Amino acid sequence: MSKIITLKLIALLLRIATLTNMASQVKSSLIESKNWKLKLTLLLVSSLTIMSVITISPALPQMSAVFSNVENAEFLVKLVLTLPALMIALFSPIAGRLIDRYGRLRILWASLVLYAISGSAGYYLDNIYHILLSRAVLGIAVGMSMTIVITLIADYFEGIERQKFVGLQIAFMSLGGILFIGLGGILADIEWRYPFLIYLFSLIVLPLSIIFLREPVAVEKSDQANQNIKAPGIIWMLFINTMLMWIIFFLIPVQIPFHLNAMGIEKNSLIGAAIAMSTAFSAISSISYSRIKNRLSFLTVFSLGYLLMAAGFICMAIAETYVVVVVAMMLAGLGMGMMIPNTNMWVMKIAPPQIRGKEIGKLTTFWFLGQFLSPIIIFPVLKLFSLSSTFLLFAAFLLLLSIGFLIFHFSKSGKLVTQ
Repeated sequence: MSKIITLKLIALLLRIATLTNMASQVKSSLIESKNWKLKLTLLLVSSLTIMSVITISPALPQMSAVFSNVENAEFLVKLVLTLPALMIALFSPIAGRLIDRYGRLRILWASLVLYAISGSAGYYLDNIYHILLSRAVLGIAVGMSMTIVITLIADYFEGIERQKFVGLQIAFMSLGGILFIGLGGILADIEWRYPFLIYLFSLIVLPLSIIFLREPVAVEKSDQANQNIKAPGIIWMLFINTMLMWIIFFLIPVQIPFHLNAMGIEKNSLIGAAIAMSTAFSAISSISYSRIKNRLSFLTVFSLGYLLMAAGFICMAIAETYVVVVVAMMLAGLGMGMMIPNTNMWVMKIAPPQIRGKEIGKLTTFWFLGQFLSPIIIFPVLKLFSLSSTFLLFAAFLLLLSIGFLIFHFSKSGKLVTQ
């Protein structure tokens, strides 16, 4: 009992410290801005993306027990977490084309309503397959809202202001993730269904988006865009790299609850706190992205990010205590936190304005395709290796990616694509 209390105190102190630090940085960034209401609304919409996937993560072990009489229950429950990612991946390119043609805001408003209805459905549905269907609809809603919010950022901001806001956006998403997953863990300790009610938060964001967001002027010109305009080929490297990032990183929300259960840590609040640490340090890294990018190229940011993730996965592989797991989460979060805005910023920079929504739709597709494929790819690996060995295997792969991006940075082609 005393051990559990100590672990809870450690988790609580870490969470308070990181939340306080990030909240003060986000607040100062917004206060300095003249368009703070518009920016805050964009940030709130952005927070719905990460919330859509990880909020119910702490409840997965309980859901597995509740639906244990269903064939392949463990796999189906994990699919509840990741199925939205598949639908986001499938629908985002369609959303990108729609917003280039018809505008951003009306489609955004519809997506926020759909998000609340489908996201909260798990609270009252009793059939695992019906829950999976509602999660699929949730994915369609997120596919629209995420594609729109990233496109709006590219529409509203340019240059250094865009670079700073992209980092702030990912940091705020992470901050929201900490709050939502922490709340999800607390609610799951009461009843596994309660975390689904958190999705109603989008109904609070809806009126703010109606009042403070404006339709970009660029959208009005998009109908006259030349349909033969294409983005540079390097953009496909960014798409594929995004998918790889999420396949690997998504080991954390999907597998960590089970890994901690195997270590004897069964409190959902502790599981949520551990996962929240990766999100917290991702936010710290993201909010520092502008300063990092001023010193490093796009390619070296990827190299450093993968190196930090590799260190985190090595810690996870050898972890025997909760504290070491938390350290692993911090390292992985720091690495991922700088790579997400790095990808978004690079795509915004090279995507022609006339097809911006379409290209960002593709980016969203590969982002969430990675999240969906993660458990499907990892499942057979776990049949061959233990979870610790799996983390070690992926740590080696991450290290290879880090070295590869560093070599690319010093090559002639690397210098050309980053100009």
